Amino acid sequence: MSEPTKRRGFKKKRYTIPIIIIVLLIAFRLYLPTLVKNYVNKVLADIPGYYGQVDDIDISLIRGAYVINGMYLNKGTAASQVPFLSFPESDISIEWKSLFKGKIVSEIIMTAPEVIYVFEDQKKEDGDANVDDWTKALTDIVPIDINHFEVHNGKLAFLQLSAEPNIDLQINKLELTADNLRNVVEKGRILPSPIRASGVSIGNGKVALEGNMNLVKEIPDMDLSFSLENADVTALNDFTNYYAGLDFDNGTFGIYSEIAIANGHLVGYVKPLLTDTKLIGKDDSFLEVLWEGFVGFFKFVLKNQGTDTLATKVPFEGDLNNVEAGVWPTVLNIFENAWIKAFKGEVDNDINYKDAFKKGEITRKEKRELRKKEREARRKEQEPKKG
Repeated sequence: MSEPTKRRGFKKKRYTIPIIIIVLLIAFRLYLPTLVKNYVNKVLADIPGYYGQVDDIDISLIRGAYVINGMYLNKGTAASQVPFLSFPESDISIEWKSLFKGKIVSEIIMTAPEVIYVFEDQKKEDGDANVDDWTKALTDIVPIDINHFEVHNGKLAFLQLSAEPNIDLQINKLELTADNLRNVVEKGRILPSPIRASGVSIGNGKVALEGNMNLVKEIPDMDLSFSLENADVTALNDFTNYYAGLDFDNGTFGIYSEIAIANGHLVGYVKPLLTDTKLIGKDDSFLEVLWEGFVGFFKFVLKNQGTDTLATKVPFEGDLNNVEAGVWPTVLNIFENAWIKAFKGEVDNDINYKDAFKKGEITRKEKRELRKKEREARRKEQEPKKG
């Protein structure tokens, strides 16, 4: 073979190999969404007792992200299903700002997700899935740890289909933000992850959740407060009629709660509050009027006459496998509200993270941080007074 011929062959190979590599990369990029979609569908198909799929997956290599469209997970099989999770759009991407801190973590932004808890489906039977099955499967879909999490226009629903009519309790327009879940920043803090949420309940009540957590621990530590305010009590009629044979003609209700968990030990309370409520409606039958009148008599005796509120405070304490409400404190709190003082429609701020520690368990470092937090809270309380 002559020298010019060899040269031409070499040049041909020099261009052919890069072209083949480029074609293969393009083909892989085009097939990548299908590859990821097949993987996600396999993960969902392998969850015992559930059936789920995704419609489509978009890949963005430039920002290190993929968007899962039309994902759902239902309780049951392909032949018979009850809706459980619906995630129309989930954007999963690398959290770039954490790369500068030496951490490779992800952030998730979910748009219009729905979680529907069907009471009957949670009664575990042999062979059924438990919560670990589907939660582990969903986290397997995200290849790296989640550090930032957002929900926009979400929905939570509780359904009891055996009730007639069906009980349907919902929180709509849910907005939630949870940050620093993998403790990338503020590593010295014992509760480094703030969480905030808001929404609208049945009866157009205002829902709020705020607090701090430490999710890096096997049993997460947390200090949370929850409130549901000024909801129309008639929206509870399906629930109260099924469980107590009562329905409301008018009034408002609220729920206030605080929870603290430290090293698996939990303390907290739930405080329900009814205001300006009337039980007997004009369309009630004779037996309903008789029963509601009987209950209404005790409601009149036990409510605070000055503010027309009926409330109690249900304390609970224990480990996470054995949480029990205090029965006698609950009863005594009813009378305290009625005859001693009216419960205010607000979170009491009397449960703190340090309350969840067992005696002698809290460390010096934790004490210092908690004292600092208390001083900051007192300063905030005093600021309006100075003005």
